[in-house]
Amino acid sequence: VQLVESGGGSVQAGGSLRLMCVMTQHTYLSACMAWFRQAPGKEREGVAAIYSGGGKTYYSDSVKGRFTISRVNVNNTVYLQMNSLKPEDTAMYYCARRNGACNPALLSAEFAYWGQGTQVTVS
Repeated sequence: VQLVESGGGSVQAGGSLRLMCVMTQHTYLSACMAWFRQAPGKEREGVAAIYSGGGKTYYSDSVKGRFTISRVNVNNTVYLQMNSLKPEDTAMYYCARRNGACNPALLSAEFAYWGQGTQVTVS
């Protein structure tokens, strides 16, 4: 399974960006798709996840109400709509996948597949 992210960029505070993650190898297994982010000098943080089996979503407190994760199973694509962006949202954003249901704790160690990351900068 390969994950390819796109959609990062630079935006002013209060603006919006939409990240996209495409899985290049199709699979029918139930899976948890998630977005993580990592700022320089900080640990990788799970920000949102969605379960392919029923669409249940999970968010970190830091992005709840501002970010929305969604997916289109037919083309193995996951989106992260980011609104009301803040400078503290600046980070490299990674798409990740694990088999099975999502763990609301969003632990990076539980995800086996990762994309290369896309940079988001909020000024």
